[in-house]
Amino acid sequence: MKIILLGAPGAGKGTQAALIKDRYGIPHISTGDIFRANIREGTPLGIKVKSIIDSGNLVPDGLTVEIVKDRLSKPDCDGGYILDGFPRTLAQAEALDGFTDIDVVIDVAVPAETVVKRISGRRMCKCGETYHISTYKDACCAKCSQPLYQRDDDKEDVVKERLRVYESQTKPIADHYAAKGKLSVVEGTGSVETIFADIARILDDHR
Repeated sequence: MKIILLGAPGAGKGTQAALIKDRYGIPHISTGDIFRANIREGTPLGIKVKSIIDSGNLVPDGLTVEIVKDRLSKPDCDGGYILDGFPRTLAQAEALDGFTDIDVVIDVAVPAETVVKRISGRRMCKCGETYHISTYKDACCAKCSQPLYQRDDDKEDVVKERLRVYESQTKPIADHYAAKGKLSVVEGTGSVETIFADIARILDDHR
């Protein structure tokens, strides 16, 4: 199956994509992961992308589309894949239509106020561990004892800007796929297990 996961930043798409990957045996492709890897490595792409993301804006469509198109051409995508974080604009969705045929689109719906709390409370460690201030109160990582930090794009004002951009540029994608009869909406405020059960029922219907 070729699957797209839609949803605002912090809706839990990455968590659900990992569960889908394990159950259905298809790769999870996250443009965010691709960009962050380049940022960590300090590549020219990473430096360019970091300045865009830190301001709360989206990476230009042309650059994103080429990166995704290249990734989907790899052999591990022959049996399907999960796209997480792409497409983020209607132009990207239309470009995607030009080189692949998506089977099902799942929109993980979460209220804006919930998203702000989820993302702005997130803390990171250089070793890769992630925490949330609602459940972890220490200032240092439990795994390696390094100080935790908040990503620039996790700060509350930037999160609100990311949501504004999402509503204006990304939300119309749902209408695009609804018109094709490929859109299903899942409530994203329950437990991880409940949300995944709802997603799995939808995917099983499309197998």
